[in-house]
Amino acid sequence: MRRLRTAGLALLGATLAAAVTASPAQASPGETRTVCADSMTPDGWVDVNWGTSASCRAMGGSNIKMIKQLDGLPVGTQVNACASAQPPKGWTKVQTYYSGGCVVFVNPSFTPNAWLLQKTS
Repeated sequence: MRRLRTAGLALLGATLAAAVTASPAQASPGETRTVCADSMTPDGWVDVNWGTSASCRAMGGSNIKMIKQLDGLPVGTQVNACASAQPPKGWTKVQTYYSGGCVVFVNPSFTPNAWLLQKTS
């Protein structure tokens, strides 16, 4: 019984880790994915939220991030994004503000850490 439970937990952990570290290739415009924070935000994507999860290694702050695919969205679209990665080409910063969802480190301040982006081309 103990072996079965251990095997089940290992399978669950592997499934969760695969979901968190999944590659953002072949994503639809506007699609979001959750990845470990130590992975680079791919071109055409922005960080939209930060958090913590046992499925990624601890880094002294947030260790997961939600990323959003911006490629393929129509001109005029507005997206809220964390200021932790530069916006893709064709996107302009319309507003800068503070967001509790974009806190990366343990000791946050209320310094602006997010943007309202708009697709301009």
